Formats: sequence, structure tokens, C-alpha cells
Amino acid sequence: MTDMLKTAAWPDISREPSAVVDRPAVMLYTRLRKSPYFWKSRACGAASYSVYNHTYHPRHYGDPVGEYWALLDGVTIWDVGVERQLEISGPDAFDFTNMLVPRDLTKCDVGKCKYVFITAPDGGIINDPVLLRLEQNRFWLSLADSDVGLWAMGLAHAGGWNVHIAEADVAPLQVQGPRSKEVLHDLFGDAVLDVPYYGLHEFTVDGMRVVVSRTGYSGEIGYELYLRDASRDAERLWDAVWQAGQPYDMRPIGPCHMRRIEAGMLAYGCDITLGTNPLEVGYDYRWMVDLDQEADFIGKAALAQARADGVSRLMVGMEISGEPLGTYNDGSMIEPFEVYDGAGPPVGRVTSACRSPRLERNIGLAMVPVGLSELGTTLQVRTPTGVREGTVVEKPFIDPRKETPKR
Repeated sequence: MTDMLKTAAWPDISREPSAVVDRPAVMLYTRLRKSPYFWKSRACGAASYSVYNHTYHPRHYGDPVGEYWALLDGVTIWDVGVERQLEISGPDAFDFTNMLVPRDLTKCDVGKCKYVFITAPDGGIINDPVLLRLEQNRFWLSLADSDVGLWAMGLAHAGGWNVHIAEADVAPLQVQGPRSKEVLHDLFGDAVLDVPYYGLHEFTVDGMRVVVSRTGYSGEIGYELYLRDASRDAERLWDAVWQAGQPYDMRPIGPCHMRRIEAGMLAYGCDITLGTNPLEVGYDYRWMVDLDQEADFIGKAALAQARADGVSRLMVGMEISGEPLGTYNDGSMIEPFEVYDGAGPPVGRVTSACRSPRLERNIGLAMVPVGLSELGTTLQVRTPTGVREGTVVEKPFIDPRKETPKR
């Protein structure tokens, strides 16, 4: 089936402020996957796509700012079938998975979720999935944009682990926003209201098996619906959720990067990569990188050394002066903005940035030297429309204790 995806214009990355190029057309090919919900989200008006985990990913539906306000004020549905579910099972599944991540999974009970890093031997970040513990020896890793399955299969083979590693026939939808509880209650009943923050529970609706977790990529109240047998039932689940959402003016949206930047949430490939480690990006928490646990994990020695030596750079919040930068979803930031401290070469970079509609300021996340990371430090940021002033500020920019999604 052939389809041309909608084009738009975005700022060129040249130093000419007026330079604008047409966004190249994106064609559908069999070598790139489509989410099980692809045709449903397409029918709802998906206007722009990126590629994530080798899969077409709806970025927005024509109005990123309107989608932002729908998320804050109502309820939204997201096609996030791009988040592949890597299932790890078998007799050694717990010990193997505990080796993959710096968190101590003895503190993760069955029926719980954890945000985790998967680290390389040098401490670099390979991925930052949400981990779901379904059984004593069965885990799903809800993957960000990198090929963790190949990494895990290689480790299991080389180490002789008695585990089974495969992509499960599971695809998540996100239902996010302050009215998401009402939608989920209408769909699943009273029991869904008992699912705690970062907890999960399995439900059946109209013969479809769905694992519901109280998680999401929005900083708002929200849920993720992990549909089993997604290749068969995805369109039925979309229709069921959509119907349940109509009394609450449900709106389809893409991942709301303005809201996640406000919340200080990281995006793999932008803010974190194999070249960054958890200590540099603000996750030097004993619970997130547990160097005191008895078990070994990949990257433990390197991260212990990095903690002892101290890191040379840190991710900070930054306010950027001038005219609105855009929504991030609109293609307004197609590569990092270089950061300068007066004359000389770049000293860092802004990795994600946007105009916050409710703060009415340009905000972003930036990696800078430790010596330039103190609050109030003023730097220069080179954007596609010229050099602007950047000031180091607190992050998250809104709801620093993350009280909102716990309500």
C-alpha cells in the first residue's frame, strides 16, 4: 500500500535566519514498520511522522499547541505502538534483567513498574525504558529508540543465560490528561482506580487482554494500555478507547514534547545517548544507580569510578531569550543548539528546547561543563535564527516533585 505523508516547512540549520527548506516527503516502505494502531491514528489526522524503533511514529495532528492544552485540560490518546516490548522470561530472567540495569530489582515487586537505564560497560546509556515486572521471572522492557533486543540476545548467548528474549506481540496506547481516570473507569471499572502510580494490573475488555500501568510520558495523570495479541486486536482496542473517550472530548495527539521538557523528562537520542551516563543527566540517585547493591550490573565499575571522580559536565535547565522557538514537535529543532561562554569554541549544547505555552518562555535542557552549571549562569545559545542569551535555571520547570501524575 502506498501513501504520501504530509509535508511541511521547517527552519534550515544554516546560519541564515531566513533560510527555509521544505520538509522532505516521507514514503511508506515495507522495511519500516507501522504501529498496530497506524491506520487508526492516520484516520484521526496524523499530520507529521518521525521514525522511532524502525517504525513510523505520529508526531502531531496539525496543531501541537492545541494538543498541549488538550493534554493539560482534558484527555488524549497517543499511538505509541513504536515502544516495542522486549520480553525476558525463563529461569534466569530475574538475574539477567538485574544485570542489565543499575536499579536494584529486588526492590521491584511483581505488579510494579520502574523507570530504568540500560547501561554499557563504560556507563553510557543504551536505552531508558519503563520496566514492567509481570511475574517473578517475566519482564517487559518498554523500549525507547534503540535496538536493545540485539544487545540482550548477544549478552544472553555469550553468558550462557537460561532466558528467552523476544519481542512480545504487545503494543501500548497512552491515555493521558486529567480526565484519563474517568475514561479508564468507564472502560475497565472500579478496579482501575486502584492501580497505583507505577503499578500495573491486567484487565479483560470485550475479550481483549490489556495490561494497564499508571505511567506515561506527559507529567500529567495518565495510563499506558499494553494490549496483548496486538497484531489481532489493536484496531478494536483503539475503537473501544476512542468510544469511551468521546463523552470527555478525547483528542488524539503525538508525544507532547513541550510538556515533557517542562517536566524535565529525557528523550533518548536527544538528551541521552550512548555517549552520556546517568550521573551527567541528573540521575545520580542511589535508587536509580544503586552502586551499593550486592549484585553486579553492566557498567557498575565505570559508574562507581565516575561517581568517585566526579563528572565534568551536567544537564541543566535553561531559559533562552527572544522570540518563540517553536513547539519542538513542529521540526523547529532538528539538531542541538551550540552553547558558548563568550568567545571561543562551543562549551556545550541545548539538546531539547521549545516555547512553553503556559510559562510563555523558551525553555530547554542543556549539557554544560560543571563549572557553568550553577543557577543564574548566563551563556550564549546559537539558534537557527541567531545567537540568544541562555540562563541556567531549575529543572523541572513545572511540578518539580511530580505531584500531578500521582493524583
